[in-house]
Amino acid sequence: MTKVDFYTGSTDKLRTACQLSHKAMQNGVRTIISAHDAATADALDKLLWHYPATAFIPHCRIDAVEAGQMPVLSPELAEAGSKWHVVLSHGSDKFPHHDLLISLHSGCMPFFSRFERVIEIIGGDAEDSRLGRERYKFYKDRGYELRHFDLANPDSSHS
Repeated sequence: MTKVDFYTGSTDKLRTACQLSHKAMQNGVRTIISAHDAATADALDKLLWHYPATAFIPHCRIDAVEAGQMPVLSPELAEAGSKWHVVLSHGSDKFPHHDLLISLHSGCMPFFSRFERVIEIIGGDAEDSRLGRERYKFYKDRGYELRHFDLANPDSSHS
């Protein structure tokens, strides 16, 4: 069953995603980072090229030919009218692996249970915290194993 980790109190959700994907890569865990729009995906892509400061995290979009060999993948995006949406929910062939999903969304991804582990990153503002609590309740009500890490106060984090 999928394990779900909540990282709350993030002051920069993209940087937190980079830090967590870098740590996962160092431990041999392949990661898909799912962003909610094109601007976020592009900003994430740029940050991954410069994180950490002395290197970069090898990555590509999930639809790239080399996706199967990359430790970190970002979403393929498609334009639907005036809005962008993430193209990750169409069949398991869209996922070159099922190790770790880092979600930057405000809701639970419909395909989260395909992954061994999901990380939900929650910012410090009231609305993001409220939405994070809703996701936490969603997972808890369905019996998923949950852990919590408080980035704002690391000494108070619990499993």
